[in-house]
Amino acid sequence: MIKYLKYLSHYWWQVLLLFAGLSVQVWSALQLPDMMSQIVNKGIVGGDQDFIMGEGILMLLVALAGGAGMLIAGFFASRVGSGLARDVREEVFKKTMNFSISEISKFSTSSLITRTTNDVMQIQMVTILVLRMSCQAPLMGVGAILKALDTAPGMSWIIMLAVALLLMLVVSVIVVAVPKFKLLQKLIDKVNLVTRENLSGLRVVRAFNNETHEEKKFDAANKELTRVNLFVSRVMVVTFPIVQLILNFTTLMVIWFGAGLIDSGAIEIGNMMAFMQYAMQVMMSFMFLMMAFIMVPRAMVSWQRITEVLNTPLSIKSAAKSKNAKTAQRGTVEFRGVSFKYPGAEESVLKDVSFIAKAGQTTAFIGSTGSGKSTLINLVPRFYDATAGQVLVDGVNVRDYNQKELVRKIGFVPQKGVLFSGTVSSNIAFGSAGLSKKQIREAARVAQAQDFVEKLDHQFESHIAQGGANVSGGQKQRLSIARAVAKNPEIYIFDDSFSALDFRTDLALREALKPATKNAAVLIVAQRVGTIKHADQIVVLDKGRVVGVGTHQKLLKSCAVYREIAASQLGDDELKAPLKVAKERANG
Repeated sequence: MIKYLKYLSHYWWQVLLLFAGLSVQVWSALQLPDMMSQIVNKGIVGGDQDFIMGEGILMLLVALAGGAGMLIAGFFASRVGSGLARDVREEVFKKTMNFSISEISKFSTSSLITRTTNDVMQIQMVTILVLRMSCQAPLMGVGAILKALDTAPGMSWIIMLAVALLLMLVVSVIVVAVPKFKLLQKLIDKVNLVTRENLSGLRVVRAFNNETHEEKKFDAANKELTRVNLFVSRVMVVTFPIVQLILNFTTLMVIWFGAGLIDSGAIEIGNMMAFMQYAMQVMMSFMFLMMAFIMVPRAMVSWQRITEVLNTPLSIKSAAKSKNAKTAQRGTVEFRGVSFKYPGAEESVLKDVSFIAKAGQTTAFIGSTGSGKSTLINLVPRFYDATAGQVLVDGVNVRDYNQKELVRKIGFVPQKGVLFSGTVSSNIAFGSAGLSKKQIREAARVAQAQDFVEKLDHQFESHIAQGGANVSGGQKQRLSIARAVAKNPEIYIFDDSFSALDFRTDLALREALKPATKNAAVLIVAQRVGTIKHADQIVVLDKGRVVGVGTHQKLLKSCAVYREIAASQLGDDELKAPLKVAKERANG
């Protein structure tokens, strides 16, 4: 709540103008019944036409002032609500952008989308409602009660009875409906999750002819959300007719008992009419408060979900200022006894991993599926932090770097190529501001992307759809590699980035990369021995442990795991040739 008020305080002068407009509106609404009473009692009953004209003009001016106050209040309520929603949405997005993969996994992508959109919308709607009703309803209610007591004290019990009935209705609605609001937001998350899964995995669903199953899954989630929504809507549908019934019942009682008082001479006709309007104002004030009581709990659920995101501590914290890197070790990556365990996991994925990757050399990682290769290289840009040991870049622990300075040193190509909506040029230049057209073309040439790009209608200015949906997997991968090359970093990380390329393109790409990366450390995760057999150093992983480090020839002799992987991919001649050369050198 304190954080919400902090956001609201940014608009303090607009809130003051809003309250000023509401005050004028309430003052006008309270004056009009009294003026109408005077017109009836003195003008119509007394037959004073001049009084009717004068009081009528004054009444029109008061009504116009009230209308102006209403417009001012509505305008600034909308501005404050929209501005606050913008600020909260921006804050949630900024916080999410600083999340590590573990925090994103904790909330799930679909839930974060719901919190940034639907939950913020609930906050905006309630902010507008509360800003208007928090001032208007109490002032109107208290003012109308005082005016009603002054106008016809003998009928004040009618208002008390109507208020008591409305309070009972409000409490009943809160008890029944509020528990459903939290469930409602979770079900929206679930529908978003199912929708997102199906849209992102549409090709897989169709490939396995599983549309019917996915439709049933979505239908189940949709029906559950609909069921809860209908329950809440039915509560509202039943509530408002009851409120209207109470209002009509109050009007009927005022007329019934007022007629008796008029007949006995206790009050005048105008007073009874004014009392009726004041009674309606009291009822409307309580109805507005009831709407707030109904909507605020749902908004509170949304606010709690938003503050969960905003208050989540970052597991990976960036240093304010990086420690000075050791110039002599520029472009060097070192692992010292590194172990890593995923949050909530029982066993470590990496165990006591140590190696050094130097600038100007290619260090490759290979191992069976689940051996921890991708996890290992994810520790370098701090997508995760090691649970034990140290990861050093340029001789400095990555924890001691400012995160932005650390990632400036790294050109990262993920296992699955990621492109953004825009053009070919904008995707290659992503993260490398100020690149010339020549540099973009050179990066595309190195990544073996220039040929297919120049065949496009608009070449480097050709449109790229969201997620690269209008290019093939291999083209997407080459553009992702071009993006890293364009950055010209100290360290290149290729997370199985050549898997979508054919052998000819793979070979041509590696040849083109050699001069482009001659002064950088190159880390390659690969499944194919052919991709890495010319690497300066190969690190073999098995069940999270390093079981071999060396060149292709050395590992064929000394590492059984590597030899087994190589035997499954290479022919006998390719396997025997390095061993024969090594034997000749030994005998030499």
